[in-house]
Amino acid sequence: MDKTIEYYNNNSQDFFESTVNADMAEQYKMFEKYLPQEGHILDLGCGSGRDSKYFLDKGYCVTAIDGSEELCRLAREYTGLDVQQMFFEELDFENEFDGIWACASLLHVPRERLEDILKKVIRALVTEGILYISFKYGDYSGERNGRVFTDLDEETLREVIGKIPGCEIVEVGTSEDARADREDVWLNAVVRIA
Repeated sequence: MDKTIEYYNNNSQDFFESTVNADMAEQYKMFEKYLPQEGHILDLGCGSGRDSKYFLDKGYCVTAIDGSEELCRLAREYTGLDVQQMFFEELDFENEFDGIWACASLLHVPRERLEDILKKVIRALVTEGILYISFKYGDYSGERNGRVFTDLDEETLREVIGKIPGCEIVEVGTSEDARADREDVWLNAVVRIA
């Protein structure tokens, strides 16, 4: 994970510029239909702050965190939020959020640690809270382009979520990359807590 954080600290401006204007309308719609109006959202791995700003503008209460100090700085400037620098392992929220938005963030957790991290994430949700997660589509775990990646497909996602008590996948689908210069396919899912 350290290598991944170092990558984002060293490439924060380029990453910000390549992601801040990506059209996420399809993914927002998938998430928002399960959220209460003005609900409290945790933007888990907020990156540029693009999604936090969108949710703020829609009237939601937003808490934003990221592991990269430099991305936190840029997201603070962009959103006006007090973005906290925090690693997934440090999550200690409990029963606090109506929704957690983990867009292209948990994909940086090595596969063998994903279940443990997801349990921490799930604990932060209220009863019937929802989690949006996205991963590059596939079945790969390892280093790529200077970062750690875990890719999932529908089957591997069901395996991971199936190990976490009280969780159900309520929606799953694939999408093209929202950035114009990319051809990746993404797995998007909404998980609800019983």
